[in-house]
Parts: sequence; C-alpha cells; structure tokens
Amino acid sequence: MQPFYAHPFDDDKLKEECGIFGVIGVSDASNFVALGLHALQHRGQEAGGIVSYDPQTGFNSARRFGYVRDNFTKPDVMETLPGSLAIGHVRYSTAGSKGATAIRDVQPFFGEFSMGGAAIAHNGNLTNAAALRRELIERGSIFQSSSDSECIIHLMARSIQKNISERIKDALRRVEGAFSVVAMTRTKLIGVRDPLGVRPLVLGRIGDSAWALSSETCGLDIIGADFVREIEPGEMVVIEDGKVNSTRPFAPAKSRFCIFEHVYFSRPDSILGGRSVYETRHAIGVELAKEAPVDADLVCPVPDSGTPAAIGYSQQSGIPYAMGIIRNQYMGRTFIEPSESIRNMGVRLKLNVNRALIKGKRVILVDDSVVRGTTSRKIKDMILEAGAAEVHFRIASPPTAWPCFYGVDTPERSKLLAATMTEDEMRDWIGVNSLKFITLDGLYRAAGEAKGRDAKSPQYCDACFSGQYPIAPSDKIEEGFQMKAAE
Repeated sequence: MQPFYAHPFDDDKLKEECGIFGVIGVSDASNFVALGLHALQHRGQEAGGIVSYDPQTGFNSARRFGYVRDNFTKPDVMETLPGSLAIGHVRYSTAGSKGATAIRDVQPFFGEFSMGGAAIAHNGNLTNAAALRRELIERGSIFQSSSDSECIIHLMARSIQKNISERIKDALRRVEGAFSVVAMTRTKLIGVRDPLGVRPLVLGRIGDSAWALSSETCGLDIIGADFVREIEPGEMVVIEDGKVNSTRPFAPAKSRFCIFEHVYFSRPDSILGGRSVYETRHAIGVELAKEAPVDADLVCPVPDSGTPAAIGYSQQSGIPYAMGIIRNQYMGRTFIEPSESIRNMGVRLKLNVNRALIKGKRVILVDDSVVRGTTSRKIKDMILEAGAAEVHFRIASPPTAWPCFYGVDTPERSKLLAATMTEDEMRDWIGVNSLKFITLDGLYRAAGEAKGRDAKSPQYCDACFSGQYPIAPSDKIEEGFQMKAAE
C-alpha cells in the first residue's frame, strides 16, 4: 500500500531528491527552518526533521512523517526546538527503505563527539555507501538507520581531527557521489557541496548578521532573506558570529550540476546558476517547437511541471495555449482506501480534462518527462475520451534511458521506457499520433549553452539521458549494473 501522502501515480515520475535548510543568528531559528522546508516541500514529501541548539537545553530534535505544514506549524512541536541555530531536512527516500521509511531514517542525523554534538542533513546519494557501511561495521560502528547519509556521522566519529568542521572535511573526502550538506555544531552553521556540484545549495542573508543555507532560492524568499550567492562546487562555508568563512577541502574538478534540476526538480521561481528556472523551462518549449513542430489547434501543458515549456512552445509555434487539463489542487492525500478500482482512477483523482475545450481539437500535450510511460498512456486516454481529434506529445527532456545514482529515486533501467524502446516504438506503445523529445543539444541551448552540449566535456550531469556518469556508481557496479560503453 502506498503511503497516505503519496500521489496516486508517483511510480511514473522521477522522485524529488530531498531538501535541506539551515539558519543561524535569529531568536527562533526552528520557525525559520520550518518555513524554508515548507518552500522546499516539492523536493520530498515522505518526512521531515529539524534539529536546533539552545545553550539552556542543548540539542533538540523533532522528526515526523508527512508534510511540513501538518507537523512543524504546531506550537507544541515548535516549542521543543528553541535556539538561534537550526537545520532541517525534507525527505523522499533515495537510499535505504524506498517508500517504507522508518522514523530512524529521517534526517537530520545527530552525533555526540568528544568536542561536542553535531547534526547533519544531506541531499544527494553516496555511490560508495555500501562499501563504507561494511567497513565501518567491521570496525565496530553501530548503524541506527538504513540511510547512506549516516555513513558521514560514523566517518566523523572515526576522524582524529580536533574540531567538527575538520571532521566533516575528513568524512566527506572518503565518500563518493553527490552531496550537498548542511550541518551544525553548538555555534556554527556549515554548508558543503561535492566537487562536481551535482546538487544545489545557496547562501542567504537575513538582516545584518543572520544567515541561511537552502537547497533553492525559493527557500530564502519565504523567510525574506536576501540571496547572496550559490555555494560553489567543492566549497565549504562555516558561519559563526555573523561571519562566513570559505574553504576548498577537495581537489578541484569541473562542475557537473544536475540538468534535471532545470527540467523538473527545482521550483520554477528558483534561480539556478544565475538563471531563472522558469526562464529555462520556457526556453525548452521554444526549442521543442523549433525541433519538433506539428500542425495542431491547441498546446496544453500536463500540469504543473509542463506549463512553462507549453507556454514557450505556444509562443514559438503560434498555436494557441490552453488549459486542456485541470489539476485538482487539493490532491495532497489519497482520501479513500486505494482499492484496485480506485487505483485505476489514479490520474483522474489528480487531473481532469477540460472537455468543452478539447472536443474535436488536435492537441499538443507538453510534459516534463516520460519514465515508465504508464501515466502518458492514461492521460492520452482521457484526452481521446474527451473527444480530441489527435493527440501529440512533446516532452521537455530527452528520453530518460538510464537510472540516476546521485540522489534521485529512478526505476531500474529495465523499467525505463526509453531503455527498451525507440522513440517510434514509444509513440506506438503510448498510442499517440506523434511523440517527440527535446534533443540533448536543444536542452543545453535552453539552459543557456548557446553551442549545445560539449560531448567531450559535458557542462552538466546528464547521465539519466546520456548514460555518461561523471562518478562511477561503485555500489551499483558491484551489484551488477553495467555502465554504457565508452563511445
């Protein structure tokens, strides 16, 4: 049975990775963190947690299943999290229990060390976590969770460095994969990005001397913080006494930010790499219209992530934009027991066709991605049942043919439609008049790379499309995963 807060067809979307947030220098830091996590809720809906520090009560934590709004707005919870320093995390499981999260898996994780306590929250995925876990257990570590992130705490415990910041550096030099981290001691707020900068992390200022770290700029907006800059790939910032100290604890590497953040994960009102996510998604629609035109009557988004691209496609093609599919804004929870007959109605619980608009029309549907393809088929059926004359799909990302191992919960490769079918075969299987994906070069152009993708040295991590992994997923290779042969 799905968790009560899951959408009814979540198995056909790439799952958001996680969101992290931290604040230092305000009297009620945990309330600021709760607001930030609320703005980052799209990055994870399974569970959330907050850790705060107060000199009178020490470290305090609260971890809950479900939405931020249902847990961290209650006075009896927030009163247990006093202090001017706090960090938080919203989770969608990418490692460990995968949809059957135990409360012990919910971050932030806390550790007590000889020089004091520290808490840590992690967005990403460690590709050598299984090997590290075996090594740590053999050396006496006792794990409390199934999360790969707990490895960082145990590596910190085994470090011989004399302060927490140096122990975090020691630990993160041992891990492989993608990580953006916020951590805290009794007096410091710490932020770190992996050398490739796969996952986002930004710095904001609150007033004169308070600071915030957030996965996205939308988290800063909600608390009225000014966006200062992105934490750079391979950078570690330590914030204490109102000052930000920056170091580079890792060997330099070429940035490989996740391009799917532009396509789907980040909120459209966030800024990535100095560029509006909305602007990029709109540009994707423009590129799609140039690359894959089709004669039709309406351009309709599949809400909500397909909307900016659909607007761009409409404006470039001259074909009218219309809300042919209406989203039920209150579809936060499955409000009835998901029996088989109800599960089959899954898409209808969330989306409904605007029949009066669609009937007799040739419709272009713009969506962000195709994963398994099951939702695309259901949406196509709904459009045809409403009387559409033709249905054409335009997809705002290249075919997703490879799993992500850097913090996104993707199906195994055999279950990805694009891994087993050509574009024409996918078109026939979904049952539409035409199906076209944006090209990888087109996606790069939309993201601001005028010359497209540099095949010899890609500007982004695009492994889910290209099969070219910037970091070898050693745990998965050990399990038998076969990487794409070098071209």
